Amino acid sequence: MRITKSFAETREVANGVVGLVPTMGFLHEGHLSLIEAARHESDTVVMSLFVNPLQFDRDEDLARYPRDLERDVALAAAAGADVVFAPDLGEMYPDEQLTRVNVAGLSDALEGPNRPGHFEGVATVVAKLFAGIQPHRSYFGRKDAQQLAVVRRMAHDLSMPTEVVGVPIVREADGLALSSRNIFLSEGEREAGLQLSRGLMQAADLVEAGERDAKAITNAVYFEIGDELSVEYVTLADQKTVSALTTLDRPAFLALAAWSGKTRLIDNVHFDADEDGFVGDRGIRLAGRSVLYRTGED
Repeated sequence: MRITKSFAETREVANGVVGLVPTMGFLHEGHLSLIEAARHESDTVVMSLFVNPLQFDRDEDLARYPRDLERDVALAAAAGADVVFAPDLGEMYPDEQLTRVNVAGLSDALEGPNRPGHFEGVATVVAKLFAGIQPHRSYFGRKDAQQLAVVRRMAHDLSMPTEVVGVPIVREADGLALSSRNIFLSEGEREAGLQLSRGLMQAADLVEAGERDAKAITNAVYFEIGDELSVEYVTLADQKTVSALTTLDRPAFLALAAWSGKTRLIDNVHFDADEDGFVGDRGIRLAGRSVLYRTGED
């Protein structure tokens, strides 16, 4: 395992087919599944670790984001990473950032109104990682469905020579989508949060039984959600354009966002077409406790 601090050093040590896994750290099995996917297809797996200030619209969220470099390096190495690129702020943004990347349209719906500037920050930092590391493939989780669509369109529009690979959601054993922010949930808030994944699974059952009406599909989610959660949206959207659909007639994802206490949760189910219609990507469930909750004594 090699820890690098600069783009130049990272390019120097990355040989053959390079797979990049961009992260902001505080790893969980979702991140580790990206590293494992990259390991199967790459000669050198590079995991970047940088908490990007450009994608936070509130300073308190940036300050609150959990950080533990030593822990993350150990987990990345065990999962198969060869290099951890852990730049400081000066390497990523050596001067005032006058150039920003905006993927118009795709950034405006769903998360866009609720997180102003978020996707511009994501697209800008990912563009810098693609340019600075020059990976052949880059791996992103399907949990951030809109982010995946934004990054794919950016890479396509700007002729970036990297293949953007989407990897299924990893869920905790009871269905809660893994997120580093899950550590902030109280027991009651976490129990309430399970209503989100239950609703998505009910919607996936409906789709696989033949339902195609977006209102009926989204209503299945709302039916499962109680009063403990504050819902921002539940939307069936086109996988490529992120535009809302009234009918499921193309590859899509059913995405939602809600607050449980002071923690904002997002989740989704992707619907991919096959010869029989549409099948829901329900993700992968852990058999046991996530590394998120392990202490040094575990």
